[in-house]
Amino acid sequence: MERVRFGRTELSVSRIALGGIPIMRRSLEDGTEVVREALRLGINFIDTANAYGDSEEKVGLGIKGVPREELVLATKSGARDKQGLKKHLDLSLERLGVDYIDIYQLHHVTEAKRAEVFAPGGACEGLMEAVQEGKVRFPAFTCHSIPLGMEIMRENRFDSVQLPFNYLDDMAAAEAIPLARELDMGFIAMKPLGGGMLYDVGLSFRYLLQFDNIVPDPGIEKLEEIREIAGIVKAGQAFSDDDKREIERVRTETGDTWCHRCDYCQPCPQGIGISAALNAASYLKRFSLEEAKGFAQQAIERARDCQECRECVARCPYDLDIPALLPERIAYWDAHVG
Repeated sequence: MERVRFGRTELSVSRIALGGIPIMRRSLEDGTEVVREALRLGINFIDTANAYGDSEEKVGLGIKGVPREELVLATKSGARDKQGLKKHLDLSLERLGVDYIDIYQLHHVTEAKRAEVFAPGGACEGLMEAVQEGKVRFPAFTCHSIPLGMEIMRENRFDSVQLPFNYLDDMAAAEAIPLARELDMGFIAMKPLGGGMLYDVGLSFRYLLQFDNIVPDPGIEKLEEIREIAGIVKAGQAFSDDDKREIERVRTETGDTWCHRCDYCQPCPQGIGISAALNAASYLKRFSLEEAKGFAQQAIERARDCQECRECVARCPYDLDIPALLPERIAYWDAHVG
C-alpha cells in the first residue's frame, strides 16, 4: 500500500490507518486476526485508545513479532489531569507490549474541559513530560469540534490532530485541513464512514483520498471490511462528477441532524440506547425487518419514556437536540414497523 509523509513527524504511514474501536466487540482471536490482516494488506498505522475496551490488548497481540520500527502506533487518554494521563500511558504501553507510543493523543478535548486539560498539572503537561521521558514520540489531540480544534492547532504545540471528516461531516475541508498543511501537522480523519452512516465505501474513500495530507482511520470489525477498504484504496479510482452528484443526493436525504454513533451522549438516566434509536430509520433501510428490530426495537421502546432531562444534549459533541429528534424517529419506526 502507498505510504505518505505524516506531517512534520516525518513518519511514513500507510494511506489509511486501522481504527481500533470495533475490534473490542470481537472475540480475542477474531479481533487479533483483524489487526494481522491489516498488516498483511500493507497498513502500518494503527489508532486505538485506552477507553476502547480490550482493543489495545488485541492490537498488542496482533503486532507481536513485527519489528517495532515498521509500525506507527497511536493511542489516546481521556484523562484530564497529569497523573491520570501517565497512568493511562503506562497501561497502554503494557497492553500494546511496546516501549513507546508514536502518536499519543489527548482524547476528545472539549470546550468544557479545555482549561483543565491545559492547566498546570493537567493532562497536556503530563503528555509533554512523557515526550521528554521517551515514552511518546509525538504529542497529539482529538476533538469533535472543528472551531475548537483549529484554535488548539494554532497554538502549535502538537504534531498531529484528529478531527471528524467525511463527505457529510465536511467542515474540516474548508479551513482545518489547509491549516494542518500550513502547520505541517499530521491529520487523522476521524469517522471517515460517518460512524457507520455512509454505506457506499467506495464513494467515501474516493472523496477522502482527494486530500493528500490526511489519513482516514476507518473503524474495522471484520476481515471482509478491511479487505474491501484496502482494495478500494489500492485501486486509486479518481473522484468523479457522478460521485459529486451522488454525494449531493445523500446530503439532501440525510440532512444535518444525523447521529454519528459516538455514544458520548451516554449513559441515559432512562436507559435509552440513544444512537440505536436515532439510527432506527437507517437500520430499516439497510437490513431486513427482523434484523432492524434486533438493532433498534428495544431502544425505540425505551425512547418512548424520554423525560427530556437533556443530559444527553449537554454531552453530544455535535449539538444534536436529542429529545426533539427522538419523537421523529419513533414516528418513522411506527409508520414502517407498526
